[in-house]
Formats: sequence, C-alpha cells, structure tokens
Amino acid sequence: MGNYLNTAAVCDAYSREFHSPYFVDKSLLLEQLIPRIETNASYICITRPRRFGKSVMAYMIASFFSRTCNADTIFHQLKISAADSYKNYLGKYDVIFISFHELPRKCRSYEQYIERIENRLLKDLKEAYPEAGIQDEDAVWDAFSSVYRACHSKKFIFVLDEWDFIFHRDFVTQRNQKEYLDFLSNLLKGKAYVSLAYMTGILPIAKYSSGSELNMFLEYTMASEELYGDYFGFTETEVDALYEKFRANQPNPAITREGLRLWYNGYRTKQGEQLYNPRSVVAALTNNNLGNYWTSAGPYDEIFYYIGQNTADVRDDLAKMISGIPVSANVREYAATSMNLTTKDEIFSAMVVYGFLSCYNGYVSIPNKELMERFRDMLMKEPSLGYVHQLAKVSGQMLQATLRGDTDAMLEILEFAHNTEIPLLNYNNETDLTALVNLVYLAARDAYRVEREDKCGIGYVDFIFYPETNPQADGIILELKVNDTPEHALQQIKDKRYALKFEGKLGEPLKYPGRILGVGISYDKETKKHFCKVEVLREKQF
Repeated sequence: MGNYLNTAAVCDAYSREFHSPYFVDKSLLLEQLIPRIETNASYICITRPRRFGKSVMAYMIASFFSRTCNADTIFHQLKISAADSYKNYLGKYDVIFISFHELPRKCRSYEQYIERIENRLLKDLKEAYPEAGIQDEDAVWDAFSSVYRACHSKKFIFVLDEWDFIFHRDFVTQRNQKEYLDFLSNLLKGKAYVSLAYMTGILPIAKYSSGSELNMFLEYTMASEELYGDYFGFTETEVDALYEKFRANQPNPAITREGLRLWYNGYRTKQGEQLYNPRSVVAALTNNNLGNYWTSAGPYDEIFYYIGQNTADVRDDLAKMISGIPVSANVREYAATSMNLTTKDEIFSAMVVYGFLSCYNGYVSIPNKELMERFRDMLMKEPSLGYVHQLAKVSGQMLQATLRGDTDAMLEILEFAHNTEIPLLNYNNETDLTALVNLVYLAARDAYRVEREDKCGIGYVDFIFYPETNPQADGIILELKVNDTPEHALQQIKDKRYALKFEGKLGEPLKYPGRILGVGISYDKETKKHFCKVEVLREKQF
C-alpha cells in the first residue's frame, strides 16, 4: 500500500465515517457507478458546494473497490450488499486515490505541487510492480502504461478528490492551469489502464478546459443534472432518521426537528427534492445545538466583496431574497471560475456554486437560517449596499420598539424605510408590505424563528416570531393590511386564534411561557402612511 495506490488512509477515513453516530448510508451510489466501469461513460465528475459530502463519497468508492481494504466488514452492513453485483466488484481493483488539496511543505510554486504528486505516483508503481521496469525519469502515464503491458492488462480505478483546488492558489498562473489540465488529460484520457475515473470538485470543468483536454468527463452538477442528486446532501427522510437517533441517544435534547429544517434545509436537486447541508446537520446533532457551522474561506469571502462593489440591480435582488422572495437568474455554474464577476447572473451563479444560494426552476434564493445569518452579517458591515445596509442597521431598533409597544418609534422606522425609495417596493399589495417587514425585522432572526404564513388556529398568520433562543421571551404575532386598519389586523389575530400556536400540545409543559404580543401594521395607499398597533394577547405565564 502506497501514498496513492490502495492506500489504507482512505479506508480508515471511511471507517471513521461509518462508525460515527450520525452516519448516513449512501452506498447505492456504487450500484449506479458499477455499470459504467470500462465503458465510454466511465469518466465522471461530480461538482457540489463544500460540505456536501463529496469527500465522504470519494472515500466510500475507493474503499469499496480497493483490493487491500478488506471492506466487507463495513459494506456487508450497507444497502449495496443486496445488489447482484456486490461480490463481483467488492475489493477487485487497484485504486489510485488522490486528494488534490494536499500541498507539499512550504509550497511556493506549481512545480513543487505537481512534482510531489508525480513522484509519489512513480514510487507507488515502482514498489508495487517491479516487473514493469519503471524508471525515475518516466512520465507517470508512461509508468501506468508499462504496468498495463507487463502485468496482464492491469487496470485501475482513479478517485480524484477536489480536482479544482489548485486553481485557487496564489502561486498558480494561467500557464500552470493549462499545464495541470494537460497533466490530467495525459494521465487519464483514452488510457487502456483506466477502468473508471471518478472526480469531485466545486467548479465544473467546462470553463477551465478548452473543450478537448478533459472532454471525456461527464459532469454532474446540483443545478443542471438529476443523476446522483440524492447522494450529496441529506434528504428529508434521512434527516428524520438522524433526528430519531439523536432523540434516542440524547437525554436532554435541546434542538427540534423543525429547527433542523429551518437552519439547514433549503437546497434543491434539479428535480426539486429538498436537501440539507450534511456537515451542519451532523454538527448540530453532535453538539446538541442549532448554530452557524458555516466556515468561510477563500472564494466565499470574495463573493461578498463583489456584491458590495456591484450595481443597484444586484442590491435590489439581494433585498428581495433577504425578504424571502426568490429572484430569477440565468445560472451558469462555470461563471464562478473567474473572480472578475460583473453581471448579476455571474455573481448569483458563483453564489450557487459556492453554496450561498439555492437554485431551482430558474430562480435563486437564500436557502436557510444558517446562510441568512451570513447575509445579515454582510448587510450590517457593507455600507456600499446602500438602503439595504441602512434597513439592516435599524432592524434591531424595530424589534426593541415592538417589544416595548412603542408604536411611535415603529412608525418612524417604517416611514424611514419607505422613504428610502426601495426599488423593489411599489406598495400595491401585502406582498410588498411583507418584503418591507422582513427587512425591518431582520435583526429579530438572531433571537427568533420567524415564520411567514404559518398555520395557526383556524387560518394562516402573516408572521409569527417564536423565541427559540430564549423561550421565556415574548412571542410576536404580526398581521399586515393594505388599505385597512391595524385594529382590523389585530381582530383577525384574535378571531382566528393565532395565539394557540404558542400553547403547545395538551398535557405538555408550556414551551413559550412569555407574553404574546399581537402586532397590526397597515399601509394606506392614498395617504401613503403606515399605521401600527401593539397589544398584549397573553401575559407571561408563571
């Protein structure tokens, strides 16, 4: 076993995943890959945002096929063991596994980077196949060809993780990028020794490759291809099962199933199935805490930089998304390969690729609370975002004024928001008023789970604020009206018994014992004035 050839490290990595408390069995991906071995469809590139399980799937594939992993101890317990092809392919191949994110010590150049990979490959092949007569000066593809000829048509499965990592390094020039593509092409394209080449990354090949170097790969992205969509990210059913395991193992569960949905759901496959961010779900269950587990690095920060520098139409659409309104976008996933993003579609395309936005049916949106917090932080810090930044800054004041019942302060903030001449608002209907309320209560998301059009009592309330971080705090029910009165809005809250949402199930302890505030906000299109009223619907329960 070598550095890259049948390495034990990848088997150990998958074993650790398998034995983790919140392991999800995605082994049926293997059943889809097996028929493609040694066919003209044997070159596969999977691109997904970071933290969507690409590396775990790469570990699984390498562990299953590698002849030195003794993987039956794990895989006989997984779904793939029921497949007819299971015994015929388990442990039958020599596997080359390369994590391209690994750098040599004190790496300062592309030459150092690629020489480390080439030297390790040559060393592995020379030690494993001495009969092939490999020389130190051989190119690695020539060395593989020598093994193929000397060892009875020996073939390999290649599993290449994070293929695009090197494109984000400062020391890599455009010439280096071309050299790297040539390296991959010479290693893999049209080679008799390749049984399967499975490659992962964030960025698709299309923009990097001129169309010939790596055109043997079929690419599968989240936004454009249905195939393999269920294997990257957690489905609703999988999160249900994980949550039941969490409840069984955690004596004092501090998170709810609904909380997992709110925080980490919201991505979609091309066919529309909703997906959860797997790393964040596992972290939340492990820590018994709903929080922001998003780690930002490199291109992620750059995306925010370009938004802050761009045109008003980007800011307007950003305001809509923060208000919960999806916006149309022509998503081209290859746009993220260049950081010279100038158009709205390029910026939103990059944000989809890096996982900041979800894309479905021609629209992009902010997927969940975890990402909404990232956007909120950006809005608070970026004056270049103009009115969106201003509204974010006053949103904390709006929440405090509401909790005090200070309707004068609330009206002052609403009028301020209206007078900023927000381009997305025409104030023709309650949808526009809803967008404004989302913005002026943006800071409430820190302490509250804010739901729109939630089923309550005998109807659907416009907004309900659940005090998740401090259940003793006040709950808020907010109803909107256009060309009507806040008193009518409050009466609707009472008549339709929206406050029952805070009472919980019969016989269970009261989850939200704090006050319940009813808030009515209205807008008169003729006078162009806002009106609001706050009423205590229930005093604090002791």
